[in-house]
This record gives sequence, structure tokens and C-alpha cells, in this order.
Amino acid sequence: MARKEKAKGKVEEVKGMAKERVGDLTDNESLQARGKAEKAKANLRQAKEKAKDAFKK
Repeated sequence: MARKEKAKGKVEEVKGMAKERVGDLTDNESLQARGKAEKAKANLRQAKEKAKDAFKK
């Protein structure tokens, strides 16, 4: 399950980065904000999974 969650986090991070870049290129502030929010959510998911792994050891 942990691998699946880590992969989800990475996919969300990449999607967020893409949205943010497209927003930068098109000067779309809404898209930039959604991309940043998605990246933040992905980073939190990844941090949670890293913490779980640390407690397993």
C-alpha cells in the first residue's frame, strides 16, 4: 500500500508542476494556484508516507 501512495504523490506532484507551468506560460493565475496547491498536497502525501516508513524500521 505504501508504494501505491508514494506513486500517487509523485503523480500529483508532476501534474501540479505541469499545471503551474502552463499557468505561467498563459498568465493564468487560477491555473498557477491550482498547480501550487496540487504540488503542496502531493508533498504532504509523500511526507506522510516517509514518516510511516521511518516508524516501521
